[in-house]
Amino acid sequence: MRFVVPVILFVVAVVHALPIAGVLGAGKLAQLYGTPVQDAGTELLLRHRAVLFGLLAAFMGYAAIRPELHRPALLAGLVSMASFLVLWWQLRGSTLSPELATVARVDAVAMALLLVALAVHLIGPMPGPGAGPGAGAGSR
Repeated sequence: MRFVVPVILFVVAVVHALPIAGVLGAGKLAQLYGTPVQDAGTELLLRHRAVLFGLLAAFMGYAAIRPELHRPALLAGLVSMASFLVLWWQLRGSTLSPELATVARVDAVAMALLLVALAVHLIGPMPGPGAGPGAGAGSR
């Protein structure tokens, strides 16, 4: 069980890293999201979004190997994915591209993984087989 949280953080970091390619410009953004970028202002905002996703991915990847950062990384990932899903849900009947529906499905799966990781994190380490009372890390 001790590898559940780090593995999930790493997997979700990879998911957050995928949009980094949007930094390359409007063509890549259109490919990622199935929506043409209509103007320079929108392109700027979406490219900046790609940079922010890169930062979040780097933080989550680093947190995977730093147990003291597990909780803030899990919460950051949950806020990121939940906010997208709420906004997507509000617009679901409009002319959103199929690529954005795919992003929503991937985020929903990743969010479920993060919830599992958060539960494991909050439960804490389980004592090994045969460990009696007081057999925690402090008794060695």
